[in-house]
Amino acid sequence: MFAKIKEIESHFNKLEDDMSQPGIYQNQKIFQKYSKEHSLLSPIIQAYRSYQSVEMEIENNRSMLDDPDPEMRRLVRDEIAQLKSKLSEIEMELRIRLLPQDPNDGKNILLEIRAGTGGEEAALFAADLFRMYVKYAEIRGWNVEILSQHITGIGGFKEIIILVEGCDVYSRLKHESGVHRVQRVPETEAQGRIHTSAVTVAVLPEAEEVDVEINPEDLRIDTFRSSGCGGQHINVTDSAVRITHIPTGLVVSCQDEKSQHKNKAKAMKVLRSRLLDKQQQEQQSKISEERRQMVGSGDRSQRIRTYNFPQGRVSDHRIGLTLYKLEAILEGQLDLILDPLITHFQAEALKGQK
Repeated sequence: MFAKIKEIESHFNKLEDDMSQPGIYQNQKIFQKYSKEHSLLSPIIQAYRSYQSVEMEIENNRSMLDDPDPEMRRLVRDEIAQLKSKLSEIEMELRIRLLPQDPNDGKNILLEIRAGTGGEEAALFAADLFRMYVKYAEIRGWNVEILSQHITGIGGFKEIIILVEGCDVYSRLKHESGVHRVQRVPETEAQGRIHTSAVTVAVLPEAEEVDVEINPEDLRIDTFRSSGCGGQHINVTDSAVRITHIPTGLVVSCQDEKSQHKNKAKAMKVLRSRLLDKQQQEQQSKISEERRQMVGSGDRSQRIRTYNFPQGRVSDHRIGLTLYKLEAILEGQLDLILDPLITHFQAEALKGQK
């Protein structure tokens, strides 16, 4: 492990030298590339330097074990024991940081939320999940932009797609993909019976143009008049855009903006991310067993979580976690679930390295 860290440290030092060169700012692409790599390696280097510092403290303390004063020797032994415990913690942190990184971890995401079984109740819960993720994004200082939405008559969502931008968005939310089940009494239920509905969530890393090459000849672009709520909301121009990627059959439409150009740009953003996800899913299917050992199957048909309103309970079925903090979680306190999830998958990955 430490031989690998030495290599990383050498590369990190060279990176800092390159970034200090006067002309580096003139080429923004290179500078951004170096800056991103620097930010990824910095936590490893900081942890390693902390490790070295603690090691030095232990060595310095060992020289005091021969002190004639027994009380001083006792204090030194206690200090060494504490430092060794700290050293073990830093070593575990280093092992986790040296795990093979998901290349998408630093990316922004497209978060797609769709109502599943349950009709209007599922659509209402899709809106609840949307608000939960927006509140979580606010807590973490991330930006959220709605790319596409299909609103139902009573304020739910048949589908909503949002772009979430910020630091480590994908690494925090990538385990949210799957079926989210809700158990509660719908407002329209006169007899007070509990209904079970489902919503699917898909977390896609935002694809940049360099990630996915799209041949313009492979696209069919149709424009149409946006549907609205009636009256002044009806768009009288053909500003809505539908893009079909002919080789894969993927279809994306966007009609939220009044500008056809903006709708097309948003639709292309969604299409690129779906194509990137499709490519990665195909690659992962070839190494499915290895992937399953590391982070689970990732099958989006899998029920991953249940939100039980009568009991105020949230259960994540992948790790057997049950919390009676439903209200707090829906208010954006999602780290109550995400932290144990990430810890679990890190532990599984560490087992796979042994």
